Amino acid sequence: MSTHSDTIADRVAAARAQVDPTTALERTDAPSDAGVETIDVRELGPPKPLKLTLERIEDLPAGTVLIQYNDRAPQFLFPKLADRGYAHDIVEVDGTVVTAIWRPSEPAAGGGSAETGAGDTEADADGTETGATDP
Repeated sequence: MSTHSDTIADRVAAARAQVDPTTALERTDAPSDAGVETIDVRELGPPKPLKLTLERIEDLPAGTVLIQYNDRAPQFLFPKLADRGYAHDIVEVDGTVVTAIWRPSEPAAGGGSAETGAGDTEADADGTETGATDP
């Protein structure tokens, strides 16, 4: 015998199944060639989504994107991600807020062109003038 709560549970399960992490990732600026891990915090009340997501990124392997499924935009999460050196992008997919979280890749050593070495690239990021020569 089906009850009203079974119907709601079925709808929630169906909605979760519809949010494909690959499809969501393609709609963000996150690296498309990265590994993907997911965390679903849609049914959790504050501050659990924030806490669980921050705990999860501590153990996130390098080169991996964490996809967070939420029922709202996690506004308090964004400054904390920035403080920890993570980038993020947010999209809505079928009524679910999907936040992609990743650590931007560092420039590879010697990855600059002939005119711009890796040291010059680092100087640019620090806001110092380019074109400095090494002694």
